[in-house]
Amino acid sequence: MEIQPYLLFNGRCDEAIAFYRAALGAEQVMLMRFKDSPEKLDPARVSPAMADKVMHAQIRIGESDVLLSDGACTEGAGFGGFSLTLTVRDEAEADRAFAALTEGGEVRMPLAKTFFSPRFGMAQDRFGVGWIVYVTP
Repeated sequence: MEIQPYLLFNGRCDEAIAFYRAALGAEQVMLMRFKDSPEKLDPARVSPAMADKVMHAQIRIGESDVLLSDGACTEGAGFGGFSLTLTVRDEAEADRAFAALTEGGEVRMPLAKTFFSPRFGMAQDRFGVGWIVYVTP
């Protein structure tokens, strides 16, 4: 089994992919727009205005895959109750990633030395996704 996060950006998926590519070096593995669906979509569920929105995408951050979509674009993105954990090799990488993730977002707990890690911090990126960044001891 494998668990992969699937994040719905409600109209901002292209922007999110570009951000994660710049901030974390994410690689775009695949992207399908609603207009490219191999099956005809029900116009009652997917408006023609969504043709260029992202139906499904996959990015790779390090060795992990994250799935993304614009979803139904009916409400703002809401990412409460969880955080993605980014485990990095050293303090310099933690500092760089944390600074990139908090650009336009917010620091929830500044990066600092803890009893379990030389660098640990919590942030929320500009899309509202929670992140925990830490260096493995």
